[in-house]
Amino acid sequence: MTQNDLNVQEHTHADHFLHQLRSRTADSHKRLEELPVSTSITSPNITKASYAHYLQLMGAVIHQTESAIFPKLAHAVPDIDNRHKSKSIIADLKFMGYDLKSFPPPFTKNIDSEAFALGIMYVVEGSTLGGRFILKNIQQALGFEQEGTQYFSGYGNKTGSSWKHFLDALTSYEAKNGHMEEIIKGADYAFTAIYDHLKSHSGHED
Repeated sequence: MTQNDLNVQEHTHADHFLHQLRSRTADSHKRLEELPVSTSITSPNITKASYAHYLQLMGAVIHQTESAIFPKLAHAVPDIDNRHKSKSIIADLKFMGYDLKSFPPPFTKNIDSEAFALGIMYVVEGSTLGGRFILKNIQQALGFEQEGTQYFSGYGNKTGSSWKHFLDALTSYEAKNGHMEEIIKGADYAFTAIYDHLKSHSGHED
């Protein structure tokens, strides 16, 4: 088998893995996206209060991801130290005159598996990619530019390449270690846990 054959085989396996990951989490992903608090940030009628409330809710998700998930993935995701977003949420809230709110941890499961943690990070990093679409709505509806939009700006013009680098790390990990099922379980759990978190606190706007 030539090196080219090996490269094709690896690429095909990575495509299969990512297809399984996306298709088997599609239902929980869609359910999260259809929550009223989720659709509110893509509405042209979004208010500053509803935007701030969403950031407060996601602040709890991001904080727990960075404090509990990131330390488990230092070897699996080489650039993980560049993927912190809590400061961006705090800055956006401060610009609008809001503070972070205290919520119970969204992820209640004891996460001791690196593969499961990678599945959770797949969901969190994927939301950064999708945030570019939301960014345009925030800018148009609320008139914000750089200030007030740091979180949804993601990694700026490097957002696309940062997502690709994460997928490369994810597929490399799976190709080397296996654990496809555990990664998928982690991603599905993350979509469901974030859904439960947003739904149970979505009526608590201040």
